[in-house]
Amino acid sequence: MSVLSNVQVASAVALGMQRLSAVGVRLAARGKPTPFPEYRAEVEEISVPTSIGPARAFVYRPAGPSDGDATSPPVHVNFHGGGYVMRDLQPDDPLCRYLAAEAGVVVINVDYAVAPQHRFPAPPHQAYEVVRWVADHGAEQGAAHGWDGTRLTVGGQSAGGALAAAVARQALEQGGPRVALQVLHYPPLDLVTHARDKPAAGTNPLIKPWMGDVFDNAYIPDPAMRADRLASPAHAADDADLTGIAPAVVLTCELDRLRGDGAAYAARLRDAGALVAHLDIPGVDHAYDMNDLDTARRTYAFIAERLRETFSTKREQS
Repeated sequence: MSVLSNVQVASAVALGMQRLSAVGVRLAARGKPTPFPEYRAEVEEISVPTSIGPARAFVYRPAGPSDGDATSPPVHVNFHGGGYVMRDLQPDDPLCRYLAAEAGVVVINVDYAVAPQHRFPAPPHQAYEVVRWVADHGAEQGAAHGWDGTRLTVGGQSAGGALAAAVARQALEQGGPRVALQVLHYPPLDLVTHARDKPAAGTNPLIKPWMGDVFDNAYIPDPAMRADRLASPAHAADDADLTGIAPAVVLTCELDRLRGDGAAYAARLRDAGALVAHLDIPGVDHAYDMNDLDTARRTYAFIAERLRETFSTKREQS
């Protein structure tokens, strides 16, 4: 058994990873051109009240003149990755700018609570509260935030994708808010199965077994709780009826150790009549879009098109 199976050790390593990640992202960005500089957005920081404290978020609004439509734009809530431990928002900035510009949506990038400071189920509960607040505080309610909370989608990368799935699940169980689409980008959706037991097609997968030890033990120390539906909806332990859950786009990576998680959940969503598309991206590993900008551009374009289709369909039905 790895020393990282000890919760105290895993938590200490997670805290160290938080500090190193904040420095590492800044150093990595130094001297590198900003991805997709042609996509601009007006960015504003806001604070969203939740039961475990305020959640910082950044609102991305499409830059430039409007298309003449007097209605407020739809809103997409994004949750970043980081194994439920790291909380840096910067890696998702290119995606947020791209979606704001190409999908014509307001994007809200959420700095949610992370472990070990806030263990499960605090992050998925806070994520749901943030989305509920977004739905209730758009322009339709006169709050002048500049989005239409009745036209709402959620999404995220890696752990953020799992949080988006958890938001959709809670919205189903609690009767709202209505989520028009969930976009799950290489999400971890089975924390019962250890990372070392998840095969990867690549020879040197990004996600190592030791990372699974750190993330899982810092986030959910009790292994029995990892079967919870908000943590492992792709595991066989969760067999609830998902009829009525938000339509979903699932994106997996051919070389990713987590590919099976996304594929299994996509199959489950298909059985529930909720799968819009499952895109398996060839030749790439987890978090490929941080470095492979050509593939990232194609994937972001795919996501933007699904958002446009979603909101176009919703408007026609209203």
